[in-house]
Amino acid sequence: MARLENGGEVVGERKRKKRSSRYSYRVWRPGCFRVAATDHSPAKSGGEENGEQPKRKPNHLVVTVNGIIGSARDWRYAAKHFVKRYPEDLIVHCSECNCSTATFDGIDVMGERLAKEVISVVERRPELQKISFVGHSLGGLIARYAIGLLFKPCTQRKSSEENEGQGPTPEFLEEEAKVKIAGLEPMNFITFATPHLGSRWHKQIPILCGSHTLERMSYKISSIAGKTGNQLFLKDKNDGKPPLLLQMVTDYGDIPFMSALRSFKRRVAYSNVCSDFIVGWRTSSIRFQHELPKRENFTKNENYPHIVHVEKPKSSTVQHEDILEAKFSHPVSVNEMEEIMIKGLNRVTWERVDVSFRKSKQRIFAHNTIQVNTYAINSAGADVIFHMIDNFLL
Repeated sequence: MARLENGGEVVGERKRKKRSSRYSYRVWRPGCFRVAATDHSPAKSGGEENGEQPKRKPNHLVVTVNGIIGSARDWRYAAKHFVKRYPEDLIVHCSECNCSTATFDGIDVMGERLAKEVISVVERRPELQKISFVGHSLGGLIARYAIGLLFKPCTQRKSSEENEGQGPTPEFLEEEAKVKIAGLEPMNFITFATPHLGSRWHKQIPILCGSHTLERMSYKISSIAGKTGNQLFLKDKNDGKPPLLLQMVTDYGDIPFMSALRSFKRRVAYSNVCSDFIVGWRTSSIRFQHELPKRENFTKNENYPHIVHVEKPKSSTVQHEDILEAKFSHPVSVNEMEEIMIKGLNRVTWERVDVSFRKSKQRIFAHNTIQVNTYAINSAGADVIFHMIDNFLL
């Protein structure tokens, strides 16, 4: 069992069991498990021995979600540093329900599994009040689906004026506007190199070098990744319904995808500018080609050397346009689908953080380096993780 400098503990990898989905990595904060005091801990300088109250239990749950063929271990570096930085505030749960080949089961199936897992964690921790999600690659899409299932508006309180037929008071309307994710207050929704627009567009899978021939071939064999592959390439048109990724830019059917996303205080998209051979810059940053920042506008930051551009949230100018609903009713072209998804997702504000490992020896592993998947070969991404932690909304 690894010890943290601040007295917390990291509950490490479980022993391998028959099913690979049980190979997990969880991080909990003091109050959840036994705390090992160090020379600098409050327990040594007084604590309960002097009659002081014990530390309060952390009330903010951070759920990390791995990408395709990944596992809960993929977020262990970020999890360790989260709890070191915020020892009395956060519980970090590295999701273990979607790993290895189970990530081929489809975004919807995995989203349902994640939602059930989150509910299970929340039910065991009654002190929790807030929730955030951090997803890498496909994990960002899984999290977007899961929050739609976990979204609950607060409509329990009724005002006396409404009951008397006089209409709701401003206080009631404010209460009505409050929403919960798994019964908790939604705070941060953060994605790293996530293909928000799918993988079908030109140059959205950089390893194909922009070759239309290779991209068409990739489209044809996408089913090798099972249901997930079909969904990423927008080939999943069933019963007259649009592809799942198009559904997820609206409140479609009985799943309020966008209402859930809108409920978070912050939404952040970290994207690789170059050298990510799996997920393209446009799809991970949710931009049109002409909206991508120019390299001459990149800046240098001594604290975060690999972060080259930060775009603060802008007031959303895209309304709930008829284009989103009208184009669902008839077949749409590839370009139209891209437009629908970009406009749909930009009905909420996003912070965009552009990352470049162009000068790093680890640039060939950029897709995993951005999350520090394995420190030995992805350590260059540590400053990106620290940027996320330093700007995290508690």
